[in-house]
Amino acid sequence: MKTINFAVSEHNSRVYSLIFFVGDNMKFKKYATKMLMIVIGSIISACGITLAIGAGFGGATLAILWQGLTNVTGMSIGTSSLVVAVAMIIFAFFYDRKQINVGTILYQIIYSFFVDVFTKIQHYTDIKAVNFVIMLLGIAIFSFGTGIYSAADFGRGSYEAVTFSLAEKNGWKIKIVRMVLDIIMVIIGVLLGGKFGICTIATVLLSGPIIQATVSTVKKSKILKNIS
Repeated sequence: MKTINFAVSEHNSRVYSLIFFVGDNMKFKKYATKMLMIVIGSIISACGITLAIGAGFGGATLAILWQGLTNVTGMSIGTSSLVVAVAMIIFAFFYDRKQINVGTILYQIIYSFFVDVFTKIQHYTDIKAVNFVIMLLGIAIFSFGTGIYSAADFGRGSYEAVTFSLAEKNGWKIKIVRMVLDIIMVIIGVLLGGKFGICTIATVLLSGPIIQATVSTVKKSKILKNIS
């Protein structure tokens, strides 16, 4: 009877070990996929935003602040974006830390690094119409990359973290908070020497729908369904 009990116990142990192994493997696959989405989304976003703001039609809302900081301090655009992001992450961490996750930090480091990389290698023409098309393409690419990153649900971006922390803590509407923050960023950026222009308006009008469509498409894809 003892031998039988030992055999049953050993069998159960193997079953439990197998369950834990499969569970850990699925968890690793889930996190690895999300991390990869953040890396890919960050690089694509950085490529798009540099195309848009380098075309000569002003900057996106937050990019105007980066331009202003660069103008005043002499820092690169990538470094300026990182400084702004760090300040926002610190604020969100102390104000509503649930908005911050691994993806928040990873995204910003990769994004800021590649903003500098793409800024140095991208070229434009002397034809304004062509540069205008490049700007629109840049906004679309930026929004697409942001959608991929956002679909990972692994922490909000620095700007989104501030937006949601203010909105959720105070019961304010997200769109109102974002609108006020955008206005503040643009005003400060312009005062520091950033450029307001068509790109600013185009980003506000185009980025939202593209990001939403990308997030919806990615979340419905087999990639996320297989790890959820």
